[in-house]
Amino acid sequence: MSSKERSAKEVIVEQKKLRRQKGIIAGVCGGLGVFFGLPAFWFRLIFLILLAPGGLPGLVPYIVLWIIIPKKR
Repeated sequence: MSSKERSAKEVIVEQKKLRRQKGIIAGVCGGLGVFFGLPAFWFRLIFLILLAPGGLPGLVPYIVLWIIIPKKR
């Protein structure tokens, strides 16, 4: 395998790491959007819907992800 092929594979692996992006609050939705290849809007909408029944179903997972997912360097 040539070094060019190896570096391309390393780039793909590097892109698939889950990292928080610069975002509105903590970058969790932006990071999830990049990781899954979807707009961050959909993740924001999911968390917003989960906040409706009292807050905790949306707030707790968001805070846990905020703590777990490392920041983009």
